[in-house]
Parts: sequence; structure tokens; C-alpha cells
Amino acid sequence: MQMKFMAVVALGALVAACGGGADKSGGQAAGGRAIRVVGSSTVYPFTTAVAEQFVRKNPNFAPPIVESTGTGAGMKLFCAGVGSQHPDIENASRRMKASEAELCQKNGVKTIVEIKVGVDGLAFAAAKESPLTGLTTEDLYKALAANPYGKPQTAKTWKDVNPALPAIAINVYGPPPTSGTRDSLNELVLEAGCKKNPEMKALKESDEDKFKELCTKIREDGAFVEAGENDNLIVQKIEANPNSVGAFGYSFLEENTDKVKGLAINGVVPTAATITDFSYPASRPLFIYVKGEHVNVVPGLKEFVAEYTRETTFGPEGYLVRRGLVASPTAEREQMRAIAEGMTPLDVSALK
Repeated sequence: MQMKFMAVVALGALVAACGGGADKSGGQAAGGRAIRVVGSSTVYPFTTAVAEQFVRKNPNFAPPIVESTGTGAGMKLFCAGVGSQHPDIENASRRMKASEAELCQKNGVKTIVEIKVGVDGLAFAAAKESPLTGLTTEDLYKALAANPYGKPQTAKTWKDVNPALPAIAINVYGPPPTSGTRDSLNELVLEAGCKKNPEMKALKESDEDKFKELCTKIREDGAFVEAGENDNLIVQKIEANPNSVGAFGYSFLEENTDKVKGLAINGVVPTAATITDFSYPASRPLFIYVKGEHVNVVPGLKEFVAEYTRETTFGPEGYLVRRGLVASPTAEREQMRAIAEGMTPLDVSALK
């Protein structure tokens, strides 16, 4: 399947490079303009699966080009402007920020359609033989922060962080700053652990910039290793170093349960059920953002989004769920399908 999609991407790139004349609204002659998707590495495998189905069902449209750039980098590309040189869809493992919507507006991207395609969890995993079975958000903050609670970072082992943990070296492979997964790590894990300290909780109210610095700046002494946008690489790193821990999207954990085990966070193991009901502390929604200005000029864009929101795609029995996506509740799926059908614009004033 992977080899087949690589061929699809290559064909899409060839068609895009050799297609007919572009106009300033982002379109080309029918069939000659490939849909271009950028963004989250977590959402990437789901969007490639949709692209495969789209190609099978719509052979008259150019195969989509899907790129894994990370959520943050993808937002910059998506919001850079309107026209054939700019992406049509952004994959995102977090919600769009108000500052990103402002950049979109500034560059003429004034109609943004937000579609929540499912739910995911930021999973922490270790080798099956690892003595680690679970951590708390406070453990992770104390282990990974550059200056935990404003003090120098001195922890070398997990036992230094929490006497109940094993005396093995802290070695965590995780996402880079451009990734939406890193944003989730910061917000759902590090900030949550940081706020366990009353002084840090008060600091959030009095000086949010200082709070962000102390709570989300990660140590740079080698204990945390940025593993890029390739989550499969993190699985390989864990296999090679059985005492290490990796942080990535739940779908990658589910795909590799023969190689790694999920670690409980605050006593809750990441599963489809705990992620769906958000009892797992690092649960998060997944999105695609569609550029409204391109909808009526890029061939197949409406059909592609319709494919993404079919019940047989992102419903509980859909092919994306078989790939590791956790389906949203029924009412929410129906709402997203209605937004997709009507291409209802996002109210950007609701963004933070």
C-alpha cells in the first residue's frame, strides 16, 4: 500500500508540474491541477489513505499530493496565499491558532473551512521489556523541562524525578517544534505537570510569557532528542534503545504493539476508549483545514473532502479507524459532514 501511494504522489507531482495554465484563484484546467495537502505527520497517514480511495473512485482527477511538513510549518504554507502555488488543505494535530488565522487573512485566505476528522492521543511508549509502565504529567515535566519550577535541571534518571521510578537514564525521543504533536506535548503534558506546583499555577495568571518559558522549554542536554516528523523512526529508536521512551500519535502505537508498549499517564493507559472519552490526559482532536477560495476552482477538491467525511471513511467502522484513527462521537461526525457539504467557513474569532 505504501509503495502504491508513493507512486500516486510521484504521479501527482508530475501532473502538477506539467499541467495546464494556472489562474490566480488557484485553479487549472480540469484534471490538470492536483490537490495539494501539507501539514501534520500524525494526520498524514489518514489523508494518504483518503487520497488512495479518492484516486480509485475518481480516475479523472489528478492524484493528490500529500506532504508531511508538521502542523506549524504546514500552517505557514497554507496561509501564505491563494493561487496554484499554494496548498489547498492543511492537516493539523491541533486547532489553528488565532495568529495563524490572522496570517491567512493578511494573505487573502479569508475563507477557512475547519473539519475535525477524529481524535488522537499523544502516546508515550517504551520497549516491551522496559521497567517503565507509567508516568505522570508531573514526572514528565520534571524530567524534560530545561528549568523545572525555575530551578536548574539536574535529573539524570527517572528515579531522580520520582523515587518510585526505575533508575534508568532519561532518554526521550519526541517531536520537533514545528509539529502539532510538540504543541500537544507542551499544552497537555508539560504545562499540566508544571501547574501541579502552586507557584507555577499562580505565575500563569500573573506572567503568562514567563509561565510558558518555565513550563514548556525543554532541556537541551541530550535527554530529549527531536526525532523529526517521522514517527516510525521513533519506534525504531525505541527498539534500538530498550530503556528509551518515545512520544508520538496513538495510531503509531496501535500499529506497533508488537514492538512497543503504551505507558499509562496519570494511571490511564492510551486506548481508543480512553482517548474518545478524553479520560486519557493527552487526548487531542485532529483536523483538516480547507481553503475556501480554492474549492470551486481546484478540480476534485469538493469530492476529496466529501470522501474524507463519509461514514465509511471516518466512522467507527471506517477505513481510517482501521488505520488507527479514533472516531469522533456520532453527533460530531454528522456536524462535520454538514460543514463539509456546505463548506461552512470557520468563525476565526473563536480561535485562541
